[in-house]
Amino acid sequence: MKTDTANTLPQNQLPLVLCGPLLRRVTNHTVTLWLVTSYPTRVQLRLTPHLGIPIVFDADHLEQHHCQRICLAHHAHVLMLNVMLSSPLPFNTWIGYELSLLHHEQWVSIHTLHPDLCYPGFSTPGFILQKQVNKLLHGSCRKPHFPAQDGLVRGDTELMNTPIQDWPTLLMMSGDQVYVDDVAAPLLTFIHCAIAVLEFKNEPLPGTSVLDSFSLHTHSEYCYKRETLLPIASRVDDTVFRGVRKPIFTSANAQNHLVSLAEMFTMYLLVWSPALWQHLEHEFDTLNADPNWTEANQQCFNRHKIALKQFATTLPQARRFLAHLPTAMMFDDHDITDDWNLTAEWEYDAYGHPFSKRIIGNALIAYTVCQHWGNAPEQIPKHWPKKIDQLLQQHDPQAHSNLIDELLDFRRWAYQWPTTPPLIVLDTRTHRWHAEKLHKPSGLMDFESLQKLHRELQHKNSVLLVSPAPMFGVKLIEAIQKLFSMFDHALVVDAENWMAHKGTAKTMMNIFHHDQTPKQFVILSGDVHYSFVYDVELRQGNSDQEVWQITSSGLINEFPKTLLTWFDRLNRWLYAPHSPLNWFTKRRNLKIIPRKPADAQRAQRLVNQAGIGMVKLDDKGRPIQVVQLGSNGKDIEFIL
Repeated sequence: MKTDTANTLPQNQLPLVLCGPLLRRVTNHTVTLWLVTSYPTRVQLRLTPHLGIPIVFDADHLEQHHCQRICLAHHAHVLMLNVMLSSPLPFNTWIGYELSLLHHEQWVSIHTLHPDLCYPGFSTPGFILQKQVNKLLHGSCRKPHFPAQDGLVRGDTELMNTPIQDWPTLLMMSGDQVYVDDVAAPLLTFIHCAIAVLEFKNEPLPGTSVLDSFSLHTHSEYCYKRETLLPIASRVDDTVFRGVRKPIFTSANAQNHLVSLAEMFTMYLLVWSPALWQHLEHEFDTLNADPNWTEANQQCFNRHKIALKQFATTLPQARRFLAHLPTAMMFDDHDITDDWNLTAEWEYDAYGHPFSKRIIGNALIAYTVCQHWGNAPEQIPKHWPKKIDQLLQQHDPQAHSNLIDELLDFRRWAYQWPTTPPLIVLDTRTHRWHAEKLHKPSGLMDFESLQKLHRELQHKNSVLLVSPAPMFGVKLIEAIQKLFSMFDHALVVDAENWMAHKGTAKTMMNIFHHDQTPKQFVILSGDVHYSFVYDVELRQGNSDQEVWQITSSGLINEFPKTLLTWFDRLNRWLYAPHSPLNWFTKRRNLKIIPRKPADAQRAQRLVNQAGIGMVKLDDKGRPIQVVQLGSNGKDIEFIL
């Protein structure tokens, strides 16, 4: 791996725009855009409603009122624009936007630098602001080295081939936008190459044999061996019940956990933009497996390199898609680490060691800057951007620790968008309901959080409720998770579901049965690496309520095919809607009706296909069409 690349590449050879623009929250009074440039430059914005008067924000006005910056590295600068409008934007019409940057003392539009950022027939990027959510796209679980096409590219094709008046209102990415805990060796090596070019500052690493990030980034032996750096958990657990004490951050099929802030931020730049891939194409193409690795690891390296090359080739389409559709995001475990807060015992181990706590904190810092900032800018404490900027420039150990403590105590990751129906996005990771036995699975939300949700839901007619993990999952799989949990092996099967904790399950059921909660619930979920649709009927109480569980997963991920086929078949046999076994579950007061995919064979209910979900709604917020848009071009519609 080359470590002196930055010295051979002058600054003016780096692309001006390293990532973005990403279009985030948009209302008729606000427009939020996120991008990363290779040096600190000034920015102008021009909004052009079709047949309307252009709205221009000059650089001085943006700097004073609407723009915040964070310097990630010497050649990586985040620009966050949260523009407040004095006059409302029009609904149901094309609104073009032109972002101009000061480049070599001249103003240049981003779409001039990157003409492929615009759709055919349009001179700028843009969006449609819709009063009613009649269609949306959603997905999760985007693993770059998985051998499948990208669901975001399938979304881009959908936009390109759809009249703008029929575009979706928004894109909901419900978790695992990045896999910081499962990084292919060629991608990790390439991340280190990019870090050297971007010139991140050195970060001290507490509680480990590696003194700092420079040492971590330049030692090739830490590919496929990163688990040797990680602290050992107090728990005893293993995938084959051997009673082996294991590092806190490992799972059966994941390696190369990211550690430093530089690694975390560079990962985001590489999964959302083709810029660094194109700039460092030769460096990636010449990466080779270490001859000292095992033959299996060398073969894995070569296989993943092919998948990553394909992934990078389609990133221009993914970038265009994210520049045009307002995008909401929420973390799940892989955005931070596998099994994140699964049990109270896990939390005790992870937060009780300085190195594992640093890794979690670094992932949360990166999530805050790259994802949550665009979800709800007003929820970010005003001092955070400045503190993060200072930290990245100085890496003061005490300041780093203090910031991580603030993030771990933060209670405003959940958020709402003022759409119709309202989009309510749940935080199911950081405020969990601990089990009485600390090694048992925690509830996905604690009582206080569920009560707050209940208050937010009251007196609404309909709602789009986003839960990263399905509220109503496959009962057989949940039963298997419960069985493993009984024998203290919850971590083996990722026993994270809404029914795993009695208190959470009961409180959530009471919310659905309450007569003042919405009549129409559309629950959007991901996480599980397969897609399905459930129609949920209440057996008693609020009987006119309609609930749909719509799951789309993954964008670039799938479940093991043979295993899912058997799970699907056994679940249909054992837990059909009228099966007496349903009365032994925590959702006995609900009737779960699986909706069949249109082309299903032998009554198949689960779709195992990478892609992106599309949901069409009527004016009351009821789903009238659900389609899994396959990244392979095959679309599967569920029969409603």
